[in-house]
Amino acid sequence: MPRQLLNWLHAAYHYPSRFYKRKLLMGIDIIICLLSISVAFWLRESVNPVNIQIYRYFWQILALIILQIFVFYLKGLYRPILRYTDLGFFWTAAQAVFISSGILIILGYFQGLSPLPRSVVIIDAVLTLLAIVGVRVGIRGLFQQLNQWRGGALQKIVAYGAGVAGSQLARAMSNDPNYYLIAFVDDNRELQRQIVEGIKVYSPVKLPKLLDKYQFDAVVLAMPNLEATRRREIISQLEDLPVTIKTIPSLGQLMSGEVSINQIRNIDLTDLLGRDEVLPYPELLHLKVTGKSVLVTGAGGSIGSELCRQIAQLDPECLILYELNEFALYTIDLELKDSHPQLRHYSYLGNVTDASHFEFVLRQHRVDTIYHAAAYKHVPLVENNATQGVYNNVAGSLIAAQSAIKCGVSNFVLISTDKAVRPTNVMGVSKRVAELVVQALADLPETPTCFAIVRFGNVLGSSGSVVPRFRKQIAESKPITVTHREVTRYFMLIPEAVRLVMQAGSMARGGEVFLLDMGKPVRIYDLAEQMIRLSGLEPGRDIEIQVTGLRPGEKLYEELLIDPQTAEPTKHPRIFCASEGKLSYEALWPQLESLLAKAENHDYQGVIRLLEQIVPEYQSLSRQKATV
Repeated sequence: MPRQLLNWLHAAYHYPSRFYKRKLLMGIDIIICLLSISVAFWLRESVNPVNIQIYRYFWQILALIILQIFVFYLKGLYRPILRYTDLGFFWTAAQAVFISSGILIILGYFQGLSPLPRSVVIIDAVLTLLAIVGVRVGIRGLFQQLNQWRGGALQKIVAYGAGVAGSQLARAMSNDPNYYLIAFVDDNRELQRQIVEGIKVYSPVKLPKLLDKYQFDAVVLAMPNLEATRRREIISQLEDLPVTIKTIPSLGQLMSGEVSINQIRNIDLTDLLGRDEVLPYPELLHLKVTGKSVLVTGAGGSIGSELCRQIAQLDPECLILYELNEFALYTIDLELKDSHPQLRHYSYLGNVTDASHFEFVLRQHRVDTIYHAAAYKHVPLVENNATQGVYNNVAGSLIAAQSAIKCGVSNFVLISTDKAVRPTNVMGVSKRVAELVVQALADLPETPTCFAIVRFGNVLGSSGSVVPRFRKQIAESKPITVTHREVTRYFMLIPEAVRLVMQAGSMARGGEVFLLDMGKPVRIYDLAEQMIRLSGLEPGRDIEIQVTGLRPGEKLYEELLIDPQTAEPTKHPRIFCASEGKLSYEALWPQLESLLAKAENHDYQGVIRLLEQIVPEYQSLSRQKATV
């Protein structure tokens, strides 16, 4: 078929207004009804010419056709778009046809008209139904073929999963000119060799043969409620195929109406590293938030902004955002105004090292709960700006905690890091000192504030994390840079981390260090290889992986100290309480004063020496060199 004709047919189908399409369908249905009644007469009485029979029953036939079109219209046969014709349409069409025929028979008897022969009415109803459905299915199939023949931007797809979601995906793809679904694969042997939405179902072991035969571009996981463990197994089996791996939205997104099933996306590391999450305990989530005045420091950061989103859903009395970065604060403030217009929230530009301003905000809103997420956290930057990093992280935590006590804040949660465990860099040791500060203040007699510390590892998608950097390097076809082949890190999704932080804070009695179960550590080099393969590329051939060497202060392995010997379980299976060494406020205070004074005076060597005294396990660069 000439390409110009194909393009004309495609445009004629996709671009006319819905009004003209309905009129065209009505015209086709009128012709169908006329042909059906003619064939019905011919089948019943082949002796008498059809034209004589039509003339004899002209008014009844006209009434039938008008009635049929009217009932078709009322039943909505002209509302569905042809691209979405399915079994539901067949049932609607059957009702419309038999209702219109039944009404004609009833009217004929009541009006005393000579009714159409019953056999003719029955034959006509069956023929009309088959023709109406057949024409629509034929038109849909024709334009699906036109989409396929036009080629160009079409992506050939294999769907992994032939269940309900797979069937819905097939229908959605049949109407999208960008995709062409060529086959299903499914682990369920009962589905294999079956036909779903006109497409054959194969065993997953047939994928290499399907690839050789059809040269498809991607495999789409059509299993939105699949367990994370099984999802990872399937993805690992597909990684050897030189195709992109995609997935449909999660079941939660589909149920909430956020997205439709045809909004497929590439598989990313959240699909690989995400775990089967233990459902949050509602009473723990609500305890320190619902009906209370809640303040988040660092509200524009990765963790802080997610804290704001989740707190906003828990009906706080008000939410206060405290952030130094103007654009970050503007972004989360605007998001909350759009997503939670009924929420009372207030945004303040400020630094937690500014005690007078911070105390003013606490008193202004009578804050009940503080989540202290503000910190300098990028290891190389803090290492190169040690005095500023120490002052911000240590003085900021000290001032925020002391202000909470002064202003009668009931709950204070310090968000810490796995880098505070046996630290090897300034960022990690500064967070460990912040932990010691909070522990010391929690032990003061008659402290009105309940303090807690929550420690966890890397979160996927946070600013500065490796995943966005790797993704950018792959998109630009640049080599991926990894500091060491053996570097491993713990990873967690930001929403899950934040929910666990809030639940841990609700279990605090004063000064505990809570540890989040981060699962198994991940080797960053393996992470880079997986991201390349998930993009349909081959590591070493399409994208190189370059090892650049460890940065100053960087560890090969991070530690969380979730050890059955030292960490106690809590009522939540993913949260543990650590037994950590601590200093009294009296012993810590003189060293803190000296540390902060040296940090303000930019005395790098003095700051490092005091950090080594306060945290004896700190392996500074000078100590690391001395042991080599």
